[in-house]
Amino acid sequence: MIDLYYWPTPNGHKVTLFLEEASVPYALHGINIGKGEQFAPDFLAIAPNNRMPAIIDREPADGSDALSLFESGAILLYLAEKTGQFLPADLHGRAEVLQWLFWQMGGLGPMAGQNHHFRNYAPEKIPYAIERYVNETNRLYGVLNKRLADRPFVAGGDYTIADMAIYPWIVSHEAQGQDLTDFPNIRRWFDVIAARPATVRAYARAVEINPSPPGIRTEEERKILFGQKAEAPARK
Repeated sequence: MIDLYYWPTPNGHKVTLFLEEASVPYALHGINIGKGEQFAPDFLAIAPNNRMPAIIDREPADGSDALSLFESGAILLYLAEKTGQFLPADLHGRAEVLQWLFWQMGGLGPMAGQNHHFRNYAPEKIPYAIERYVNETNRLYGVLNKRLADRPFVAGGDYTIADMAIYPWIVSHEAQGQDLTDFPNIRRWFDVIAARPATVRAYARAVEINPSPPGIRTEEERKILFGQKAEAPARK
């Protein structure tokens, strides 16, 4: 059994995509990031970066005690290795998947995240910041579109954790100022993944946890999500 600590964001969706595809039993625990539940001591014990998702594997493959893990890319890699699914065993195939997994973690995710922030959430609209991140998101879409020109999935012929990592960040393309008609290879890939039964099930779980439309509705939520700093050291 996997305990998944989750909120329906792109990074949260990555893990439900895997668990549904691999038919791994899991319990879903909502972490309402707009209410600050990510700062609860029990959650910080397994996710010290106060971000979700995080998991606890109650039955690690080596028979050891329960194992906790944070960071969505690390979770996908761990689950793929645990189950032997969605990650090739051969050297070349594994390398193909991992480079695109890290491309998402280090490129598409952070850049699209800043895009969302300055384009949709920032109280002050800063044209330079909006243009910077919308353009960089567009560049990354172009990289992905070229990659998909001669293969059905990102790492080749099979659906892998690289696709699971990237897809949720493309779901919100309109909010990022991107038009998939400009990227026909991404559009084809996107539609195929969207139609997978496990994808449908994974996104249905999101509504169980948060039936409200995504977004920031109050100033308090804005402060919780975007006003974080390191705690000041105690004075002696």
